[in-house]
Amino acid sequence: MATARVDYVFLAVAIITTMSAGFCGRAQAQTVTISVDATAAGTPLERIWPYHGYDEVNYSTTPEGESLLKTLATAHTAPVHARTHFLLNTGNGTPSLKWGSTNVYTQDAAGNPVYSWTLMDGIMDAITGAGDFPFVEIGFMPEALSTHPTPYQNSSVTALDGGCFFPPTDYTKWGDLITTWATHSTGRYANVQTAWLWEMWNEPDNAYWQGTSAEYDKLYDYTEAALHGVLPTAQLGGPAVASAGSSFLTQFLQHCATGTNAVTGKTGTRLDLITFHAKGGTTVTGGHVEMNLGHQLSLHQTGFRAVTSVAAFKQTPIYVTEADPDGCAACPATSTPADAYRYSPAYGAYEIAMMKHSLELEASMGVKLGGLLTWAFTFPGTPYFAGYRALATNGISLPVLSAFKLLGSLAGTRLPATSSGAATLASILANSVRGTPDIDTMATLNGQSVQVLVWNYHDDLVTTTAAPVQLTIKLPASFGSSVTVSHMRVDESHGDAYTVWTGQGSPATPSAAQIQAMQQAMDPMPLNPPQTVAVNAGAVALNFDLPRFGISLVTISPASGSTDAAVTPADASREDAAPIASGGAGGDRRAGTGGSSGTSSGGVSGQTSSGGAASGGVSGQTGNGGSIAAAGGSSKSSSAGGALGGGGVAGVGGVVGSGSGASSGMISAGGAPAGAGGNSIQTGKSGCSCALAARGTSHAPLDIGILAFALGIALVRRARRR
Repeated sequence: MATARVDYVFLAVAIITTMSAGFCGRAQAQTVTISVDATAAGTPLERIWPYHGYDEVNYSTTPEGESLLKTLATAHTAPVHARTHFLLNTGNGTPSLKWGSTNVYTQDAAGNPVYSWTLMDGIMDAITGAGDFPFVEIGFMPEALSTHPTPYQNSSVTALDGGCFFPPTDYTKWGDLITTWATHSTGRYANVQTAWLWEMWNEPDNAYWQGTSAEYDKLYDYTEAALHGVLPTAQLGGPAVASAGSSFLTQFLQHCATGTNAVTGKTGTRLDLITFHAKGGTTVTGGHVEMNLGHQLSLHQTGFRAVTSVAAFKQTPIYVTEADPDGCAACPATSTPADAYRYSPAYGAYEIAMMKHSLELEASMGVKLGGLLTWAFTFPGTPYFAGYRALATNGISLPVLSAFKLLGSLAGTRLPATSSGAATLASILANSVRGTPDIDTMATLNGQSVQVLVWNYHDDLVTTTAAPVQLTIKLPASFGSSVTVSHMRVDESHGDAYTVWTGQGSPATPSAAQIQAMQQAMDPMPLNPPQTVAVNAGAVALNFDLPRFGISLVTISPASGSTDAAVTPADASREDAAPIASGGAGGDRRAGTGGSSGTSSGGVSGQTSSGGAASGGVSGQTGNGGSIAAAGGSSKSSSAGGALGGGGVAGVGGVVGSGSGASSGMISAGGAPAGAGGNSIQTGKSGCSCALAARGTSHAPLDIGILAFALGIALVRRARRR
């Protein structure tokens, strides 16, 4: 009987252990300690992030495009620059995927130039009217100037075989076009010479240029002479190569440094900025999406090395005018499963980590980094969350745009900040972020506010536990004895309208109420209301959990009119405290409607109601559950997650349990990555991040967990009775 008793006990322990392994709950990761010194002198903040671009130039004047351009201008505290293709193409201006036109240049029967600025003015009016500045990509070749005008337009969306990619028949006429364009622009717009940036062509090392490198160099010489003849101090550069490691970049730099100028016959051509492109690459590995930040940064390193190899340009500003996780913005994730990261907060975390580590790379190599441009915009006329690399879909912001709103809020002087969870630049270049996550920070002193941005990045989009973070900020004496702390967050349940949409059942045509719910969920949200916190020994210590791919912006400001009774202990902001529905009375993130908006002192506005019921039901904590399937899988999660892929099915459940938030029995994190055709069972606390499964089904059945626990207790008791 003793043997039976032991067997029962071990059986109970095995069942409970097996089921608890399916919970991503309170298996605590090591606490990450972050320290910020706001008493230090600090250094200038290099805001290399307010640069955005897109293929389809005519999307600029659509209602969605104009709205997004305005959103970008307000999202950043630094001037925003917008870059786009096809500014000189011949056509009627009809918006089209991976195509565009302005019809600025045609010729009459005698071969004389005919200029038309109507479409161009509409585009530049939209950009400048939104509060942005053009990053003018000079291209491509008008039909009347092309050496190979027929067929002029590409044969398909993915082809680059049109006549617009050929050299001109007459370089003098090309130069006259640039002169006329610059003259027209400076007569119509303010700050053209001082605020606009100019770049010659796009990716001439591939099919975007059907001439030789020598012909490109000649075209640049004519462009430079024409532009600077009108705008002497305008900043012009190139060559915007697709591959920084190609010989094209090096030969172009050498031409500008020591080559013969095709216009003047003298040595060298003025070069104000240097541009190239870099794409990190994504794959489906082990049933989940895997990104590659290390490869992204190595491409930046390669480009920086190419610049430093030519002595004349070692300190010339460098712009990576397409810096992205993958190579094709107009290829939807439904056809390229590895790009399913686009739905996730992972995209934003990648962007922020890339920015910070690129600044480290700049410092280590002694170059001058001007900016990193994100090639993502919006695709009007396509379905909701169609999987393009975009910032918004049908007027609904994606999580990556929420991330930019937090990053773009940074201003002032950059402060010394360290994180015990940060990956080193050397380790990322060698191994990317495949082991421990990169939990890192940037901090600023912006007037009388300290801003601390913290993020949790990893290449692998899999389910895992949240990371406990202890943040300590050393404050100037001028902040006084107490401070106001606001905490804005982007993760699966904050600033993520995608999870709301999947919780609604992924409607192709959302109702007005469903659209409203997505709008309320799409901006960064307060993790909890602003609190007054005591300053102890000149510092404030805060504790919170940060889920995988979560991004936090913590803002510390001197408290005004506070009393001792109003001072909150600094650790009360932990995520495993009772969940507070952000900023307004009665706001409940689980409700599809209602709630009120709250604004933090950090300058980022967050709506408190972000959930949304699917077909009248109550959705559980939006974004805390569900998997994003990269290809056709389904997700059955107890929270409003669900799958999106080719035919992915969203499952909507509710919150199980009540009381104190993440540890109160919520079923979230809709499953670990399932292999091909396999199933994954995963349950746990609200801090868990969702998986991006390539195939298979994700389950989170609470009833099985409860049954197993009850069975285990029963078996233990039975063993004791015997």
